[in-house]
Amino acid sequence: MIVTTKNLFKVAYGNYAIGAYNINNLEQAMGLFRGNVESKAPFIIQISKGARSYTHKKMLEGLILSANEVFPEAIFAVHLDHGDEETCYDCINSGFYSSVMIDASHEPFDKNIEITKRVVDAAHAKGIVVEAELGMLGGVEEHVSVDEANAKLTDPRQAREFVERSGCDSLAVAIGTSHGAFKFSGTQGLHFDVLAEIQKELPGFPLVMHGSSSVPQEEVARINAAGGNLAGAKGVDDNQFAKAATLGVTKINIDTDGRLVWTRVHREYFRDHPDQFDLRPVGKIFMGEYAKFIADKNIKLGSAGSLDEVRKIVSK
Repeated sequence: MIVTTKNLFKVAYGNYAIGAYNINNLEQAMGLFRGNVESKAPFIIQISKGARSYTHKKMLEGLILSANEVFPEAIFAVHLDHGDEETCYDCINSGFYSSVMIDASHEPFDKNIEITKRVVDAAHAKGIVVEAELGMLGGVEEHVSVDEANAKLTDPRQAREFVERSGCDSLAVAIGTSHGAFKFSGTQGLHFDVLAEIQKELPGFPLVMHGSSSVPQEEVARINAAGGNLAGAKGVDDNQFAKAATLGVTKINIDTDGRLVWTRVHREYFRDHPDQFDLRPVGKIFMGEYAKFIADKNIKLGSAGSLDEVRKIVSK
């Protein structure tokens, strides 16, 4: 069942965060649905601008619609991740997406509001909800690239004004996370003090954490042992997800970790089976490993086991 993120956030707010997972292909889609159904968690499928052009946007849409039939018990939203204005309009007019993100965070404050408001007006006219971003995360994720020197935390004093003027339905905030596999050095971590101040300014309003992959060190070590070179990769401590949820975070984006699982499975398989060239055996392994990863992550998010409760509310 495809629902809007607004439906999911009503149930989750203050209790747990919904996992928002990026996909690019069949194997990720199957593993994602299996993992969420097995852990009985609602979820958000994220399609980035890069994923839409990886093959063709219709291919991904077809995969998701098919998965919705194969897994009728699943409850999820379909969300455009980090869209520019043109891509947002394309998704809004497609009739497929239930949620879009307009990322104009690189623009000055007033310009960010102006762009976001245009997208909000177009989306709300068709019953689609909008996520916006205030503040800038560092790091690189597909077409989004921000030098760490230019990254800046969300100003809590601006958050209320931004939401009121733009009309957005949720707000991605910069509280110290970063895109990619090299998020932190030393003891750097999340700025919960900033998050708490934002929640005070926007009580009850759903907040979003981007760049929240944990970059599991076991995955990194196994990739490196199988020929990789990811020295220094470090992510968000996923034991902090529960605390973030109590402070208004209802959606947590996880992309890099899924890529690490894919890389580990494929590097190890072809290292151990140098005579193999069939993509299906390793694809089956990945789907199982990704499903396990998703189910484990949902436990950290607190969303595991909540599917029946969500179903009662969204079905009314």
